[in-house]
Amino acid sequence: MHSFVIGGAGFVGSHLVDLLVERGPVTVYDNLSIGKREFISGPLASGKATLVVGDALDLDGLTKTMQGHDVVFHLAANPEARWGLENTRLDLEQGTIATYNALEAARRTGAKRLVLSSSGTVYGNTAELCSEMDLGNLPISLYGASKFAGEALVAAFVECFGLLGRIVRFGNVVGKRGTHGAILDFCKKLKAHPDHLDVLGDGKQHKPYLHVTDCAAGLLYVLENAKQPLDVFNLTPPDTTTVARIAELCVATSPHKNAKIVYSGGTQGWRGDVPISRMNPAKINALGFSLRYSSDEAVQMAVREVAREVFGDA
Repeated sequence: MHSFVIGGAGFVGSHLVDLLVERGPVTVYDNLSIGKREFISGPLASGKATLVVGDALDLDGLTKTMQGHDVVFHLAANPEARWGLENTRLDLEQGTIATYNALEAARRTGAKRLVLSSSGTVYGNTAELCSEMDLGNLPISLYGASKFAGEALVAAFVECFGLLGRIVRFGNVVGKRGTHGAILDFCKKLKAHPDHLDVLGDGKQHKPYLHVTDCAAGLLYVLENAKQPLDVFNLTPPDTTTVARIAELCVATSPHKNAKIVYSGGTQGWRGDVPISRMNPAKINALGFSLRYSSDEAVQMAVREVAREVFGDA
């Protein structure tokens, strides 16, 4: 299997590359704006992976590099949903247009399978547990809107051009090599201000947290086991973890165990944030995939991993 991973030097992408190199040659296509060469240093050193520094917005460059590959994993996106509040074009380009380019390059080169990393943000702010076809509420963030649009493009390319499409909607992914998210944010804040930790919202927001190793394994499992021309899966644990719990763990695991946690108040951390994410993993479980870690277990492991990266041996 010749795999092409757009965004493969990033957080989720690098863990996926670790698995893919055992199945055949891998080309990583990444502009290294967020991803890092060192994240894939092992696969590169082994000769099983090749890094091409390029931008997903460069359709010609993407098409040229994609020639000769069997499967495309499209993982590149705006890594921090809040950034869309400052640059409203960011998610249009890094999400929707980059996804179109990935699909069009696959069409031009004859790559038959494409896996899109999506997000539970497509469900919007809903009070119900959401399965894959439950899209009664529209997204409330520009990030979620771009993922929703990207999913629609995948569906259209499957129908119009015979592509096999896999859409995987993640819970909140956590773990080592993280480039964004609450755990990394909290640890960096504690390092900068050891006496206190500022937390957006009231701490009662709760979401399903998915360890990055489970995320990578789930992506590969869906590729190898999904049967329909277009298939959509929630990749998430059934339980959730509160922001307050994450903040407490970050303080306890840091060198600054007396830091005071200060909440800004309100049910949302920021405008566009879904305070309570509800995703139903029954479909991927029925396919035969099981996560190794619950949400709480993933968070506890990730806090230790990220704290080690931020604070070192301290």
